[in-house]
Amino acid sequence: MIKTPTLLIDEQKCKSNIKMMYDRASNQHVELRPHFKTHQSLEIGRWFNEVGVKKITVSSLTMARYFSDEWDDILVAFPTNINEIDTINELAHKTRLHLNIENLESITFLAKHLKSSVSVYIQIDAGYHRTGVDPSNVKLINQILRVIDDSDRMSFVGFYAHSGHTYQCRNAEDIKRIHTSTLQIMSGLSKHFPFAKIALGDTPSCSVAEDFSGIDELCPGNFVFYDLMQHQIGSCDISQIAVAMACPIVAIHKDRLELVIYGGGVHFSKERLGDVEGTIYGRVAEKTNSGWGNLIQDMFVKGLSQEHGIVSAPLDLIDNYQIGDHLLILPVHSCMTANLMRSYNTLDGKVISIA
Repeated sequence: MIKTPTLLIDEQKCKSNIKMMYDRASNQHVELRPHFKTHQSLEIGRWFNEVGVKKITVSSLTMARYFSDEWDDILVAFPTNINEIDTINELAHKTRLHLNIENLESITFLAKHLKSSVSVYIQIDAGYHRTGVDPSNVKLINQILRVIDDSDRMSFVGFYAHSGHTYQCRNAEDIKRIHTSTLQIMSGLSKHFPFAKIALGDTPSCSVAEDFSGIDELCPGNFVFYDLMQHQIGSCDISQIAVAMACPIVAIHKDRLELVIYGGGVHFSKERLGDVEGTIYGRVAEKTNSGWGNLIQDMFVKGLSQEHGIVSAPLDLIDNYQIGDHLLILPVHSCMTANLMRSYNTLDGKVISIA
């Protein structure tokens, strides 16, 4: 019985997504180094290991420490925070740690304060403009490489890029255009630095692109669950979304065609989609004997406060629901929802904890 907001995971859908991405990488002769920031779970991490994944990506040193209990090759795909040098040294002593660098100041600090060996990726801005070195700034790249070469505790691996601007797309063709542009940028770097590996990390490109020429590693994360954002972008089908929020109905306002659920911003986050219906914070899916199925037309979360969710329900369906029932709602952004909920319930009742 669902008593409070509960994040459900369909283990079979999740494992199918993992196998799909592993096969896509293998067929392109590219190594899959998946990003674990989405699921944040040792148990789900083992599902990756079962298909052959040996290396992982994380978004923080805290997460790296958690996964270092079972994984010994970890890339922290976030600009190195020099204030965490003690944690860097701790992890570098016990595992093969890869750091992400985008400026001369951080790499110079590491050269002075590292006590164990680390590997280094240089973050490249491939058009997202969130972080990373401008790929045309060969001077800065060479300066960073000189510091690495002069250090006996650092080795250069290659370049890492996250084409996060694919999340602004609305179809597969637009995703492929951005991916092609990223490939061209990284190919240009390979000409200057042929000894460098190339790693890419966005789920939309990794889900729909067919050409990964010149790429050595793929580091997507969201694909393990997918979500409504990925569906709107064009990188997954609704049937691939592997998590759903189960939220009790606590009030019904038929005059406004609204259901009130126990499930708000502290459960879903306030990530949203814009659609012809307005702002969407989640969509209601049909309940099935094996979990959930298609979306229910015109039923969606149209408002969130801290604990409350307001669900729009059409007149011909609202009488189907009673207070105490629960709705299955597919999240807009599964990464944020999982991070807030901190655990999953499998469809057979098992609880999977998050870091």
